[in-house]
Amino acid sequence: MSITTTTHLNFRGSARAALEFYQAVFGGDLVAITYADAHSVTAPDEAQQIMWGQVASADGFRVMAYDVPAHTSHDPGTIPVFVSVRGADAEEITRYWEKLAEGSTIVVPLGQAAWAPLYGMLKDRFGVTWVLDVEVAWPAS
Repeated sequence: MSITTTTHLNFRGSARAALEFYQAVFGGDLVAITYADAHSVTAPDEAQQIMWGQVASADGFRVMAYDVPAHTSHDPGTIPVFVSVRGADAEEITRYWEKLAEGSTIVVPLGQAAWAPLYGMLKDRFGVTWVLDVEVAWPAS
């Protein structure tokens, strides 16, 4: 079993452009899942914005990004980054979640999501926002 930690950047409408830029800089594959792709549209004008995106290169560079929807408060100086922990083993991810959840504020309970078999978000006792999920292979865009 193995896990990875990945910087997860939060944007308001510019995640695709940022990911395309990082791909141009570092190379690799870009995957971009829109709110429409994930069947999670809350505002029609945001349907094509990025709900989950990633650039990953063969040499180890990886960054994730998404567009914070308008109904969610977004202050780039307040929550500019998530720490994303991904793995293939749901039991392992659940163990990490249970430990991180002690004294934390649960933002999204750990459970099935439209884009992953297991996903959850919490803010730990130190104010760090963590996203944990079981990784799914998505085709490159």
